[in-house]
Amino acid sequence: MIETYKHSGEGYNPFLIGSKWQIAQLNYSLDEALESKNRLDIHHKTDEAFLLIDGEAILIAAKIDKDLISYDMQKMIPGIVCNIPKKVWHNIVLEPGAKVLIVEDMNTHLPLPEGDYDFHYFTDEQKSDFRNQITNLNR
Repeated sequence: MIETYKHSGEGYNPFLIGSKWQIAQLNYSLDEALESKNRLDIHHKTDEAFLLIDGEAILIAAKIDKDLISYDMQKMIPGIVCNIPKKVWHNIVLEPGAKVLIVEDMNTHLPLPEGDYDFHYFTDEQKSDFRNQITNLNR
């Protein structure tokens, strides 16, 4: 009667999908490394919760005002749930070996209009600033 799930591969895998929500696991891959990050995501209708299972990860929330981006960056702590409220730009950076559990609306990643996401792609200057702030947080 008890179902178990495990995601051993790299990257994002939604493995338990309910009628309104899904649980996914995000494991380190090159796409999740700092050097690969080139955008922020936003969910317009729903929150997204993150739980660090293993390793090191930095959760990023952001406000965008014209070309200026201000960040709230936090090193995740295993066992502590972090929530990104709807309408908040965000991303996550994983170190090798990191694993994060994600709980979100089941329709989040569908194409619009059914889906619930948009992207803000960094300019070269924004990308440099983002990387510098992450690097400084790790010091």
